Amino acid sequence: MKQLKLLPKFMISLIIMGSVLAVSISLFSYFVSKSYFEEMYAYRVVNGSRTIAKMLGPEEVKDVLAAGGEQTGSYQKMYDMLNELKKDGGITFLSLVVPHENSVTFYIDTCVESMGDDKANQIPWGTDILYEDAAKDAKDLQKYYQNWELYSQNTGTLEPQVTDNQYGYNYTAAWPVLDESGNAIAQIQYILDMQAVRDHLNSILVTMFGISAGIMLAAILCYIVFVQRNLLAPVGKLVKFTDQITSSGNFHQQAIEMSTGDEIEDLANSFNYMLEELDRYIDNLAKVTSEKERIGAELSVASHIQSSMLPCIFPAFPERKEFDIYASMDPAKEVGGDFYDFFMVDERHVAVVVADVSGKGVPAALFMVIGKTLLKDHTRPGVPPGKVFSDVNNLLCGSNSEGMFITAFEGVLDLVTGEFCYVNAGHEVPYICRKGENFVPYRVRPGFVLAGMEDIRYREGNLQLEPGDRIFLYTDGIPEATDGKNEMYGSSRLEEALNCHREKTPEELLPEIKRDVELFVKDAPQFDDITMLCLEYRQPMEKEPDISEQS
Repeated sequence: MKQLKLLPKFMISLIIMGSVLAVSISLFSYFVSKSYFEEMYAYRVVNGSRTIAKMLGPEEVKDVLAAGGEQTGSYQKMYDMLNELKKDGGITFLSLVVPHENSVTFYIDTCVESMGDDKANQIPWGTDILYEDAAKDAKDLQKYYQNWELYSQNTGTLEPQVTDNQYGYNYTAAWPVLDESGNAIAQIQYILDMQAVRDHLNSILVTMFGISAGIMLAAILCYIVFVQRNLLAPVGKLVKFTDQITSSGNFHQQAIEMSTGDEIEDLANSFNYMLEELDRYIDNLAKVTSEKERIGAELSVASHIQSSMLPCIFPAFPERKEFDIYASMDPAKEVGGDFYDFFMVDERHVAVVVADVSGKGVPAALFMVIGKTLLKDHTRPGVPPGKVFSDVNNLLCGSNSEGMFITAFEGVLDLVTGEFCYVNAGHEVPYICRKGENFVPYRVRPGFVLAGMEDIRYREGNLQLEPGDRIFLYTDGIPEATDGKNEMYGSSRLEEALNCHREKTPEELLPEIKRDVELFVKDAPQFDDITMLCLEYRQPMEKEPDISEQS
């Protein structure tokens, strides 16, 4: 979409504003004038009818109303007077009538031919006209009845009756002629054509709009010239300079001179300062980027080294039919603090370890290397797992200046008897699945974490495994995985997922658990390392190794 420049936008906004102001001023002038003229002519019509009614003598009016009244001298005198008043006052219709409940009787209907009146249309003396025949519509008919109500109360209209239909735009007022007792004997109907007033008001509206529009247009043109010279030209100069900078990509020792003495000059100075800072920033960014690339390369190497330290070739012991084992570790960062390990202690015993170092990143990864190495080195034939943890704990406490700690679970499986001897240092509860049954959490007594305090005595526990039994170990990255709503995956979901795939082998089971966690968290970022290990005891060793042969 093509963008509109600043000057056209500015002109359009000014034209719109000027048009709104011109229309507003014109309408204001129109309505003020309309209100003034309406009040003036309303006063003229009401007071005109009242004045004329009071000018007529009751006895002369009675002569006109009596039988043969059109032949009397009173009639001719009153007729001439009303015609003269009609002519002098520019009255459209002026009549002497007697209203009734459903009709009105005309006794004098003025006719001034010099004003354009047609004798053929003059209403003769004594003509009675029904309201329904005279009214143009229901609204007009209602006014006739209102006029009768006022007449019957010996009074007249205090506000003109306005009619605006196909017969014209008129103001009508009526006032009674009263006898000596104050009773109405006749009525003066005074009608004034307001079309000329309306035309005059329309001409005022057109004239005011033309004047307002002309003044606004002249003001807009002058203001545009002023803005173009004092605002748009300096801004255009700044835009042109910016385009040159961005197109060339050269920020070094570039500056713009601006001497407007206002905020635009301040903007230019700020822009020059920004160029200086940007120049320095680009130099620093090149150095930081180079350093970041170096650190990224080193972290990549560290991640590769860490992953290579964990057993990652499966099947791990293809020659051993007594057990099957599979494990995985997915770090939250380039390097993680979780680790797992499995190894043959001797021909009869296999050890498994799952641990979680506090913290993340490089410090946790380094501490993980130390912990993993110490645990493997101290796990020897005949040494109980509790003794292993006690010794490793003291060694870790002696070189733990950062105050880190490790939660760990280690178990040693006797392949002949199926006895599983384990020790837990503050780690997650393992799950056990007996052959043909479901995975259930195996409640073990947790000990204190490793590297937390010296001289901790760790006690091991024993679990008897039968062929077909499996043990699932993991770190807290699974139950504490959270989705976008900050809801945790939890142990119940883990148990449900394990049992949903309990018939699968360890190598098939772990990817299914990982996939179920990913479906739960969706696009939420991974905040902790996820480590899992599954050990299946398949069958006992055929015979116990001869100790003398090993020696």
